[in-house]
Amino acid sequence: MSAPSDASFRSAAHATADLVADYLAALPAGKVWQPMDPAERAALLDAPLPRAGRGLAELLAEVGERIMPAPMGNGHPRFFGWVNSAPAPAGVLATLAASAMNPSSAGGDHADVHLERAVVRWIAELVGFPHAPGAGLLTSGTSMATIVCLAAARSRAAERAGWDVRADGLAGMPPLVGYVTGETHSCVRKAAELLGLGSRQLRTVPGDAEGRLDPVALRAEIAADRAAGRLPFLVAASAGTVNTGAVDAFEPIADLCEQEGLWLHVDGAYGAFGVLDPEIAHRYAGLDRADSLALDPHKWLGVPVDCGCALVRDPEQLRATFSLVPSYLRDEEAGGLGWFSEYGTEQTRPFRSLKVWATIAHRGRDGIAADIAHCTRLARRLGELVAADPELELMAPVDTSIVAFRARPAGLAEPELNLLNQRLPLAVQRRGEAFVTGTVLAGREAVRACLLNPATTEADLAVLLAEVRAAAADLTTRQ
Repeated sequence: MSAPSDASFRSAAHATADLVADYLAALPAGKVWQPMDPAERAALLDAPLPRAGRGLAELLAEVGERIMPAPMGNGHPRFFGWVNSAPAPAGVLATLAASAMNPSSAGGDHADVHLERAVVRWIAELVGFPHAPGAGLLTSGTSMATIVCLAAARSRAAERAGWDVRADGLAGMPPLVGYVTGETHSCVRKAAELLGLGSRQLRTVPGDAEGRLDPVALRAEIAADRAAGRLPFLVAASAGTVNTGAVDAFEPIADLCEQEGLWLHVDGAYGAFGVLDPEIAHRYAGLDRADSLALDPHKWLGVPVDCGCALVRDPEQLRATFSLVPSYLRDEEAGGLGWFSEYGTEQTRPFRSLKVWATIAHRGRDGIAADIAHCTRLARRLGELVAADPELELMAPVDTSIVAFRARPAGLAEPELNLLNQRLPLAVQRRGEAFVTGTVLAGREAVRACLLNPATTEADLAVLLAEVRAAAADLTTRQ
């Protein structure tokens, strides 16, 4: 592969910086999202494999003309869909520098390896999770972090049962049973399936109206499984459910896990960083008692995708789960921690830590806490505006920065309301002025707004509600 000349690369790099800066500057004034032109969509889908190469300037021009005009929308301050953040500017710049270095962050003595150790510790400090050296690593996202954490939980449970799961697998071992709620994220079930535990061995424990885990019901489920000869080993709690942002009561759950010898895992993908807001920090009491915590810097921190993080209380349990290096041959560099590939599933690993470092260092703890408090304050305000509007209905308390509500025009029966609110999110999206998604709570269709962007203002909330009312009125007229 021939390298571009210094002059052509430098020119293209400057042009790229201008393209990206212009794109970010123009976002707030444009539409949040619009469906792609069918011809443009087809052109991307059916693009032929090129025979001859093209210059950097020509490629960059095509990116600006055909790719960047069709975004997902998540950079816009009125994007309230799913849990997708706008990219932090410092993280955008660091991503380019990291890709220029292009190391494998599996291990060795180079900057990215040591920087990852530092930023994992920073993340643990931000959320108040105890951190020993080696007790965590960056991943592609919380889905992979959950696999890492649950694998460690499985190994500990098997070891306590006198079983070598790495050598013998799970065949012949009494079933290992985990406990979740109806609001637990699907990544926990997927991890259980991929680890051979089986989704049938995940008990769905009754919760309250917002899906919080009920410790009394949990205790009863554990007792029933023990009486049946099964091995309870895991409780998966949530530091912010995807549907409503509800946070489980960690203290009583942690007490029960200690009494029963169960591994307490917390899914903090989106919501764990909410602990930085003094107004809601009390909801997270006991989070520091978990055995593992999975979270996503690429959500509320705005680190450019992809970047998740797995944190565990016991680094040796994590290393024993994944390392294929005999203990007597382990690399003693970097304080005897060995390679990151001994702590997770990846061997070749991307340089994720630089964008995390840049994002956190640019804002600092105080800046990050202020950004998060801004989002939760606006979410509470949105909840107040919904509750005061006779055409809308708040569907759940606002615990973090997710607001679940629905349109409720007068005169519509429940089936008609469900149909209206099922259609409502897409109708709002297509109007282009705001972006929300839908969900189902207790069998009722709802609109779900997630606030993650510190650039969002109260004026943006007014636009959102105006768009919801207008789309609902249009749909009601056509029903």
